[in-house]
Amino acid sequence: MAGTWIFVEQRDGNIRKVTFEMLSEAKKFGDEVAAVVFGKGVEALAPEFAKYGADKVYVVEDDVFANYNTGAYVAQMVAMINEFKPNAVLFAHTFNGRDFGSRLAQKLQLGLATDAIKVEVSAGKGVFTRAIYAGKALAKVEVAGEPVLGTIRPGVCEVGNTAGAGAVVKPAVAATAADVYQTVKSFVPTVSARPELTEADVVVSGGRGCKGPDGIKLVEQLADLLGAAVGGSRASIDSGWLGHELQVGQTGKVVNPNLYVAAGISGAIQHLAGMSSSKFIAAINTDTEAPIFNVSDFGVVADLFKVIPTLVSELKK
Repeated sequence: MAGTWIFVEQRDGNIRKVTFEMLSEAKKFGDEVAAVVFGKGVEALAPEFAKYGADKVYVVEDDVFANYNTGAYVAQMVAMINEFKPNAVLFAHTFNGRDFGSRLAQKLQLGLATDAIKVEVSAGKGVFTRAIYAGKALAKVEVAGEPVLGTIRPGVCEVGNTAGAGAVVKPAVAATAADVYQTVKSFVPTVSARPELTEADVVVSGGRGCKGPDGIKLVEQLADLLGAAVGGSRASIDSGWLGHELQVGQTGKVVNPNLYVAAGISGAIQHLAGMSSSKFIAAINTDTEAPIFNVSDFGVVADLFKVIPTLVSELKK
């Protein structure tokens, strides 16, 4: 068996931090760790994975892998699993990772544990810890099979510096154009100097209490001073104050920063599902009974239009 494989999340050579988190965590399993990267012109990335524990780097390069597409990626991974027989294959719990992992599980007719905040793999068995009931309880899910499949939430594993050999392996390209059943016509990136929401160390989110674009501007000012990503509750997203890609919650993105600042967010259970695992939570709300205070480490019962300008002024000093 070929140890634990970590599927690399990258676009145009930019590797997502969660990849390094998963490599570092897999190193604790005491077995061989390998990074698996598909793409075009990606072999040059191999040394980066070795720094964080990859004993091997499986590199598959072809035009068919230039952009993520489910059909070709699944066909290639199935062929590699049949050839090298890994104990486990882990994906990031991101848009692509959720799609890839679930399609692969269906193809192999195996179980899949999703959105894990802790994972242990040994002897062909995986134990995944998942937050349930909007983070109010933890459940352990055991997955058996060859290989064990799971998705890991970004931000829950520490990045280590235990290096691996990083030996490059180039499997044969098994996917063909016939496996591609969806095509990316164009990709328009969101241009922002702020960190990506799911990978940021600090997130500042605004809710209904922002009352409109002016309140959101205050949230953005605070975020920029903290070097933070900007997020929002469903109320602020539905009102059009922020883009849908910035929604935090059950129907948005799950974040796990070192610091989460909730400004004008009441803390409905759907929002808590997306941020309650944050390491430190600070909340600003005028309602003393707001549910957000039940999960906060620090709370301010006041008007955000008074609190944030004062905080911004002090931070600027």
